[in-house]
Amino acid sequence: MHTITWHTKHFSELTGSEVHDILRLRVDVFVVEQRCVYAEVDGQDTEAVHVMGQAGDGGLVAYARILPPHGDGLPHIGRVVVHPEHRGQQLGRALMHRTMAALEMLYGSRRSALAAQEYLVGFYNSFGFRAVGGSYLWDGIAHVDMEHDLA
Repeated sequence: MHTITWHTKHFSELTGSEVHDILRLRVDVFVVEQRCVYAEVDGQDTEAVHVMGQAGDGGLVAYARILPPHGDGLPHIGRVVVHPEHRGQQLGRALMHRTMAALEMLYGSRRSALAAQEYLVGFYNSFGFRAVGGSYLWDGIAHVDMEHDLA
């Protein structure tokens, strides 16, 4: 496994190249690989905090965003993704550890919510998330709403 450098940045701190790399990775995985036609650029990135893992060559290999609390009072984790060429190296786990640490730094606790693709419910359970509803289709993919309610 390559050495990964982790960064947590507000949108205003991102470089143009970082924004490009984030959008490229998300489109490559969520739109192309998962064959899901939807508006990946959803207008929420400017209010988000972005957690990024970069390989030694500077390439983006892992990413998640944290949206500030809205109606339910919880920050939301989303767009959790590992580059296809770097899967199987525990980067998803490292990414979630970094994301949970960022939540604690930003909001003083790990309380948060996310919409998990159904096949990843067990993965998120391992970080203390619990399902708060049944499965539903979102852009043609089965999802489950989950919350982490512990500090």
